[in-house]
Amino acid sequence: MLKRIYKIALRECGILRINPMYFFCMVFFPILVTVFFTSMMNEGQPTTMPVGIVDQDKTTTTRSLIRRLDAFQSSDVVAYYPNINEARNAIQRNEIYAFLHIPKGTTDDLLAMRQPTISFYYSNVSLTAGSLLYKDLKTIATLGSAGVGQATMRAKGFTDKQIMTFLQPIAIDLHTINNPWANYNVYLSTLLIPGLLMLFMFLITAYSLGTELKFKRSKEWLDLADGDIIVALTGKLLPQFLVFLTIMYAHLYYVFGHLGFPHEGGAFSIMLLGLLAVLASQAFGVFAFGLMPSLRMSMSVCSLWAMLSFTTSGATFPVFAMNPIIEGIAQLFPLRHYYMIYQICVFNGFSYIDAWFNFMAMAIFIALPFFVLTKIRRAMLEYVYIP
Repeated sequence: MLKRIYKIALRECGILRINPMYFFCMVFFPILVTVFFTSMMNEGQPTTMPVGIVDQDKTTTTRSLIRRLDAFQSSDVVAYYPNINEARNAIQRNEIYAFLHIPKGTTDDLLAMRQPTISFYYSNVSLTAGSLLYKDLKTIATLGSAGVGQATMRAKGFTDKQIMTFLQPIAIDLHTINNPWANYNVYLSTLLIPGLLMLFMFLITAYSLGTELKFKRSKEWLDLADGDIIVALTGKLLPQFLVFLTIMYAHLYYVFGHLGFPHEGGAFSIMLLGLLAVLASQAFGVFAFGLMPSLRMSMSVCSLWAMLSFTTSGATFPVFAMNPIIEGIAQLFPLRHYYMIYQICVFNGFSYIDAWFNFMAMAIFIALPFFVLTKIRRAMLEYVYIP
């Protein structure tokens, strides 16, 4: 049996070598997307996002507020506008993401304790940019009243401790678990890149089986295995498995070893996660082809499943907050369980027991090909390829 697997694996290596599709989808594009996404978000958070100002008061106090806003890492004051309409038009032209409106008489109202209104407008089309600028603008609005209150209380003889107790009765001690920098690269690249790698694994697995029918090599392939479909699949997928596993481990070493992404779970958890991802992805590709032994249809199903998995993974919107039906459907995607194992065992370093359901789901995905082995064998012997 081992000799037959070895012969089929050598045959598959020859196919991989002469077909450039395999090189681009198994090596070139996975490396490209890894470098692209990690480089695109290498700053961790968006910085110096353009902000406009509508300052109709033009006093020392308002200029101080504007300087403080400009000093924030996320905000960059790039333009001043005479009125709200021009600033709104600038947002519509994508020249700025937000603007701060300070009406005339703001400083006088502050000094007279008359509670002036400072308005800020921001575009939430880009959720990340909108949320970060909202935080900066809200902080500035709070600092305006706090600054005047601090000066007034100091003039009345209050100590700095008394002033801070009055202005901030409750001090917030904020801790971002395992990612104190709130680095978006850590949150997104650890999902987007594996999701794309799994997409390539889905497609290449279905493609390699479909081309056996397309190029009329299926009977020759089964003859090398003496008609044993398990031996045939093992020999065929083994070279692909080794290449995909190498690429997956290279990606994991790059993000966790070279870039230093947090990984409380340690190296073993990372390697186990990479192994499960490759096995589950190849197994799902085999299962998709077994359900529909057609090159075109099986690759279409794999593409659709991979794209939907980004939405149902729970990285951008929690699955438990989705419709209960969607929450149940989300369990049918390997990327969902990859992300949960990463989140529980690698990122937070919790026990494997806490992710037992996700490990079980990955094991079920790996076992899926056994349900379609007979259909794949019959397709390779009897089906005729239809373009």
